[in-house]
Amino acid sequence: MMRFGFPIAAKGQVIGLLGGSFDPAHDGHVLITQEAIKRFGLDRVWWLVSPGNPLKEKGPAALEQRMERAHQVMRDPRVVVTDIESRLGTRYTAASLHALRRHYPGVRFIWLMGADNLVQFDKWHDWRSIAQSTPLAILARPGQRLPARLSRSSRILMKSFVKNKNALRKIKAPAWCFADIPMSKSSSSQLRKAGKWPV
Repeated sequence: MMRFGFPIAAKGQVIGLLGGSFDPAHDGHVLITQEAIKRFGLDRVWWLVSPGNPLKEKGPAALEQRMERAHQVMRDPRVVVTDIESRLGTRYTAASLHALRRHYPGVRFIWLMGADNLVQFDKWHDWRSIAQSTPLAILARPGQRLPARLSRSSRILMKSFVKNKNALRKIKAPAWCFADIPMSKSSSSQLRKAGKWPV
């Protein structure tokens, strides 16, 4: 499923992209990934393990360490753990999406994110171009349903909200959907705070 460090994708596939520092990856990431595959009818999901998060002051653990942990946690054959952003030399999501569309013509990408990220989505670099170019699948997170629905970015994007989750497979961006899913209380920050990461 990889070639020269890049994931392999077939024309016509619908691939969900779950980006983040995965510092560390945990069962909550696994849960939302598997729920996204089921609810949005995705062929594959790629975990984009980023070199770093521009919105966080402190840098994450080493990329190799985070990749290794992600491979240990995610065992689903439909999911590819990749450091493609590092290979592409992109730092921001908007640039990564642009590069991925250029490298994978004919592949349909859907950006996956937890509801907690929708709350701060309007602070992301070039966030409007992300919403204009790529369908968004928002997944519930503990305590974030209401803040996400009332967020500034949610209000600005309300006209492009769609109820039918399967529509994201074909509908042209801008389009976004919200999925209420079973939730895990696991969080990367809690694992770091408890001294369980890095190990």
